[in-house]
Amino acid sequence: MDTVIKKEDIRKPENLVYKKTPLLTDKVMSYCPGCGHGTAHRVVMEVLEEMGLQDKTIGIAPVGCSVLAYEFMNIDMQQAAHGRAPAVATAVKRLFPEKFVFTYQGDGDLAAIGTAETIHACNRGENIVIIFINNGIYGMTGGQMAPTTLPNMKSSTSPYGRDVATMGNPLRITELVAQLPGTLYVTRQAVHTPVAVRKAKKAVRKAFENQKLNKGLSFVEIVSNCNSGWKMTPNVANQWMVDNMFPYYPLGDIKVNED
Repeated sequence: MDTVIKKEDIRKPENLVYKKTPLLTDKVMSYCPGCGHGTAHRVVMEVLEEMGLQDKTIGIAPVGCSVLAYEFMNIDMQQAAHGRAPAVATAVKRLFPEKFVFTYQGDGDLAAIGTAETIHACNRGENIVIIFINNGIYGMTGGQMAPTTLPNMKSSTSPYGRDVATMGNPLRITELVAQLPGTLYVTRQAVHTPVAVRKAKKAVRKAFENQKLNKGLSFVEIVSNCNSGWKMTPNVANQWMVDNMFPYYPLGDIKVNED
């Protein structure tokens, strides 16, 4: 006789393989299917839940694909103008030094419009966490070329590919901020595979634990795909990211200051 498995039995705690963190709201995410933002959101919120920081954290959402992060993250959030998240985070942290403060920014926001705010916050060693999503283009506004767009990579404003001779070289801003004395921990991760997600989560956890030390700024880059902007299916976009983005933006810790 076949055993009938009831839905309520599957949902028993001892049978659960994964449970969504309550720090993610029930709002349906507006990100394109296959985008890495949703996984990155989950990683950050799981870390805050595990550290018991839900009522102690303030996130800063600027302009870009992450502009609506406050609808998905069940914590206190503050909106910032395009590129100004590090400046807003600086003010919030100085006003509320007991709070855990982080920014969640894309590459167009952090490495273009907000280059000055990013570099100076890092150089000052503000005791905040910066989460940086790098997909190599302006994802929200139409797939334009960004500072992080690879050589020969096509975008809506470089349809024949990025010509370094006329458009300049891609900006490895994570390596740049790692040289600044104010940064405590600088790392580059990804979220395209279960192994990568675990490493990214470990890095995010270290960043927030570092904030307790009050020694400087932690900077976590997450290299992600943009299958819509790249005009690819999610699986193809992930493979393209591995083959093209990772050689230029290699994964791993860049700076770990234990002093």
